[in-house]
Amino acid sequence: MKPMDKTAIEGTIPVVCVGGSAGGLDAYTRLVQNLPADLGAAIIIVNHLRTVDTLLHKILPHYTEMPVELITEGLLIRPNHVFIIPPQHDLHVLDGGFRLKPISKPRGWPDVITVFLHSLTQHWKGQLIAVIVSGYDGDGAEALCGIRQVGGITIAQKPETAGQPDMPESAMATGCIDFVLSPEDIAEKITGIIDKHA
Repeated sequence: MKPMDKTAIEGTIPVVCVGGSAGGLDAYTRLVQNLPADLGAAIIIVNHLRTVDTLLHKILPHYTEMPVELITEGLLIRPNHVFIIPPQHDLHVLDGGFRLKPISKPRGWPDVITVFLHSLTQHWKGQLIAVIVSGYDGDGAEALCGIRQVGGITIAQKPETAGQPDMPESAMATGCIDFVLSPEDIAEKITGIIDKHA
């Protein structure tokens, strides 16, 4: 077994979860194009999509040298990759890989970011960074304090830089956000955090 695979199975790779919705594409592109290709962490984008297919795995490769993959059941979490949640699914982690389940909240505002962040706090041993960017409603906010309780770091997009500030503002209202930054500054902060934990 390759050392990278062993690290993945043990769940010790740094993970950056980026949650967003409306206006998120702008934030995702500005973020990934400012991250180094050898960051040393897995970037996992959890975007609200209930009924339409995601195009992020086709768009984001234009903005980063990291491989961009649409998540499939059992896919191993690897560093220096960008992973995209498929629509109509809740996302979990177990034994160093992704687990997909039918979306548990098919109507109303999804809570896929909250579901995934809760799973990370329960099943991932590596450094955790939770980032909330542009979007409607407040998905993800409920799980942010839990991320901090396990030693993770939380970041919200600066509302005035977001196409839709609801999600960042809901995240900030929890009192559990460590940094409020533009997407470019989020990338710089993530890079600094991962370097310190390397």
